[in-house]
Amino acid sequence: MFGIQDFGVFLATGIVLNLTPGPDSLYIFGRSMAHGRGAGVASALGVGAGSIVHTIAAAVGLSTLIAASATAFLAVKYAGAAYLVFLGVKMLFSQAPVAAAPSSFTSSSSAAAFRQGMVTNVLNPKVALFYLAFLPQFIAADSSSKFAAFLTLGLAFVATGTAWCLCIAWFSSLLGNRFRSDATVAKLLNRAAGALFVGLGVRLATSD
Repeated sequence: MFGIQDFGVFLATGIVLNLTPGPDSLYIFGRSMAHGRGAGVASALGVGAGSIVHTIAAAVGLSTLIAASATAFLAVKYAGAAYLVFLGVKMLFSQAPVAAAPSSFTSSSSAAAFRQGMVTNVLNPKVALFYLAFLPQFIAADSSSKFAAFLTLGLAFVATGTAWCLCIAWFSSLLGNRFRSDATVAKLLNRAAGALFVGLGVRLATSD
């Protein structure tokens, strides 16, 4: 179909890669621990939406431009790092009592978590480069439908990755629920999540 080859191998490899901890899973874990299941699920869906953007961008060749231009790569890389650091610093210095937040997030809070998860993923150029390096290996060189093949493989990878991210959000929020009822511990969780985001941003900015 669409010149896709070894689809079973692709799915198996993709699942293993999704299970490997990375910035997205750590972001969702921190969000869920600090703010609950609603924010975690919204973040997971936002990350999935960001992956869809990367899939489409790779399919139409935008990722090739990013890979070929050192300036474009650095611009996206530092923008993503700065956004993560911004989110982390905002949480570190927030004076709002986390324990007072409702157990069911409002639509605006969920929308914010979704948006932040999506932006965090979209502004990570390594994800774009990964799509460029990984997906073409499973597309036949003589395929006449490379765009469709790219989209099919990318969406399959997004589906398995989003399922795993939702599992992370679910189970880490259960763990967080045990602590958020205590105001002091809840504030510490918020600070810890903020420190985690700052660390992710610094790691992205300083990595090769």
